Amino acid sequence: MGGRRRATAESGLYHVVTRGNGRQILFEDDRDRRFFLETLGGELPKRSVSIIAWCLMENHVHLVLEDCSDGLESLSEAMRVLLATYARRFNGRGGHVGHVFQARFSSTPIEDERHLLATVRYVHLNPERAGICSAEKYEWSSYAEYVGCPGICSTGLVLDLVGGREGFVEFCRESCSSDLPVDYRPPRASADELLMFARGVLADAGFGSPESVKSLPKGERDAALRVMSAAGMSIREIERMTGVGRGTVYGVVRS
Repeated sequence: MGGRRRATAESGLYHVVTRGNGRQILFEDDRDRRFFLETLGGELPKRSVSIIAWCLMENHVHLVLEDCSDGLESLSEAMRVLLATYARRFNGRGGHVGHVFQARFSSTPIEDERHLLATVRYVHLNPERAGICSAEKYEWSSYAEYVGCPGICSTGLVLDLVGGREGFVEFCRESCSSDLPVDYRPPRASADELLMFARGVLADAGFGSPESVKSLPKGERDAALRVMSAAGMSIREIERMTGVGRGTVYGVVRS
């Protein structure tokens, strides 16, 4: 794939987000959703990629994946096959033309247990944050798999960390009203860790990289700056990551 080289995780774990091109809807009905899940569950394990969690929203998809190979080759190939297979079927069935997905999916490395749990919880709480319904009532996520329904996920790692199914339910309930950032930020983050964090936060909100924020139209730029601030980044850190002047950042996030 073109563009900036992807960061790799020693753990092999990644929070992957893919979005509809131009934020278009990805699923017109439940048949689309079922086909995506069938392809997800069929293609990724064949390429040494385990599915830890998933959530299908109207115009984007969250995945927590484990690449069991060295590097990102297996995950990248698995995602390429998944998205290409779904796009062909989506366009053919609906009479659509053109790209279905944005050109590049995001893959944020997950390096510790706290980050993994925060990400899995965030993925399952997406419907609540969107005002659709509670996590346990949402049909199109792996929440049901974590409470006992068979599916496509490898749930053992997370369930061991939270104390089983009951612990998972309680773990999700604990943060129903909180506004945790998408990705856990390590204490005393290095410049590289901070950049990785900023990329994950912006990608999940539908923006590009921190480096591209400065060139966005003013409204989109300001929205991106607010997203970074809401995720806990200081004005000085936002300035360093984006190149937007400190005075501008201050005026946007304090307005």
